[in-house]
Amino acid sequence: MSNIIVQKFGGTSVADTQRIKNVARIVVNEKEQGNDVVVVVSAMGHTTDYLVKMAYELNPNPSGRELDMLLSTGECVSIALLTMAIQALGHKAVSFNAAQVGIFTENVHTKARIIDIKTDKLKKNLSEGKIIVIAGFQGITEDGEITTLGRGGSDTSAVALAGALNAQRCDIYTDVDGVYTTDPRVVPTASKLDSVSYEEMLELAHAGANVLHPRSVETAKQYCVPLRVRSSFKTSDMGTLIIGVENMEINKPVAGVASDLSQVRIVVCDIPDTPGEAATLFGSLAKENISVDMIIQSYARKISNTNDIAFTINKTDLPKAKTILESVKEKLNAGDIKIDENIAKISIIGAGMIDRPGIASTMFETLASNSINIRMISTSEIKISCLIDKQDANKAVKTLHEVFNLDSGIEAEVNGTLPDV
Repeated sequence: MSNIIVQKFGGTSVADTQRIKNVARIVVNEKEQGNDVVVVVSAMGHTTDYLVKMAYELNPNPSGRELDMLLSTGECVSIALLTMAIQALGHKAVSFNAAQVGIFTENVHTKARIIDIKTDKLKKNLSEGKIIVIAGFQGITEDGEITTLGRGGSDTSAVALAGALNAQRCDIYTDVDGVYTTDPRVVPTASKLDSVSYEEMLELAHAGANVLHPRSVETAKQYCVPLRVRSSFKTSDMGTLIIGVENMEINKPVAGVASDLSQVRIVVCDIPDTPGEAATLFGSLAKENISVDMIIQSYARKISNTNDIAFTINKTDLPKAKTILESVKEKLNAGDIKIDENIAKISIIGAGMIDRPGIASTMFETLASNSINIRMISTSEIKISCLIDKQDANKAVKTLHEVFNLDSGIEAEVNGTLPDV
């Protein structure tokens, strides 16, 4: 068998028949270079958003199972149309949904994780010279229930398939031409990165960069699958290669600056300062698949023997979190629950930060000199994140991008849209 290349195309890349024809030419070109090709596609354009809108117009609280039944149809349209376009170019091609392939997930609706992929059918069709087109974003449980993988699901599908097939590379085609040091719409002179490590990309994705979803990067790192982010519309541009940090030459301590406006800050006040209270609080959220990002617990008050716990979650989880927290509040005999949606998380990321003192102080001094107040801080070996007021987000990104010398000096071409992952 030849080298296997997995290609993934987002919704903007297959938004209409002309774009589907363009994708078909990209796929066929890869095949004609002597590679076996497996293609993963998202739903066309804003199909998923449209389907979600209809669902909530009919039922303000639709069941996860029926949402998955509905949303999984979008990718099925894309794979059939793309396969027809490839066949029209004279190549053998076949489309499969997740159930036909055997992409098995855990029994969780709307946010399922892949647990196994059967490759027998895929290898058989590749050996027959066929290009395989697979529906991204979806899976099936052991008992035959359709599931979806949540935001970034098609990226995750593609990377997981590349790992299962021991592919040479996974190319993520989208409407941006690579990974930038920050959002070019905020800083027009942002630099495109030729390469970035899995670790840096993972932190960038968690911090708000919308090029790749964190789960797809985690999967790529797990299976050591080289990823390349490329443009569907500038195929001569090789984009950004994402590989292990051991294969990179680190020139700068900071690789990028990211801004996340999708978080909300929650403070649960006056929690009794006794063992197990934090476990009860966060365990209740975890049971409902609500991920918590930044966490701060205050010192215990001597008189009342209570403390406050502040944390951030994604705003899409806020309605569900409110219900859970009201119940937990009663269980813990806690005080008020305060919610602040007027926040932004600003992060600097770089593998070169390890063992380099002064990076954090430079970040804090830069924000202070621009009258930007820091409300929470979290760190890892290669990331420093600060929670600030949402109105200061763009100013923070611009000043940090400048102080860490990330400008390219050349304005990037920007479509004005984010990739559909």
